[in-house]
Amino acid sequence: MDTNQSEAQISEKGTGSKKIPGHMIVSTTENPMSKWYVVHTSSGHEIRVMEQLRQRIETMGLKSSIFEMLVPTQDKIIIRGGKKSQIKEKIFPGYLLVKMILDDPTWLAVRTTAGITGFVGAGNKPTALSELEVANIQKFVSSPAPRYKTKFINGEAVKITDGPFTDFLGTIHEIDEEKGKVKVLVSIFGRETPVELDFLQIQKI
Repeated sequence: MDTNQSEAQISEKGTGSKKIPGHMIVSTTENPMSKWYVVHTSSGHEIRVMEQLRQRIETMGLKSSIFEMLVPTQDKIIIRGGKKSQIKEKIFPGYLLVKMILDDPTWLAVRTTAGITGFVGAGNKPTALSELEVANIQKFVSSPAPRYKTKFINGEAVKITDGPFTDFLGTIHEIDEEKGKVKVLVSIFGRETPVELDFLQIQKI
């Protein structure tokens, strides 16, 4: 299994709200001084690290200073073995977002959690995400329509495996990841003609 694609779901504890993979609300208390910070984690173990940090927050009594944690993911549809399946793909593998009031106790709690190697920032100073960056990440994560995860690229030569153009060779001209469609330029009667196909109808040569 690709650990960058899926991990066990972590539900929000004690909030009674909807379960969201990779999102944990430690405290429902709001504080205008809190900001989102990014920390480096062991790639493939982001969810586990988040749970370990939650335990440290509770043990050290920091629920009034560290509020939320997020491993940003997006729904993707992959095609494997000729079949479609939906996965949760991490947007930033190896990173964990933490909403907190940065001070010495919270910095120490985060920094000394097993699996966390440091904050993202200039030198030893953690850099908070801007409101625009946070909004963009939240918009990306909450996108309702799954996107296709494809290994095809424009200009790539492919073979058509299904439909009226089966066994024709062509070149990918356009890729629509949202619909799982491609336009392939196929030579028909000596002319290159664009043909719209599903990802399942082509394979790499």
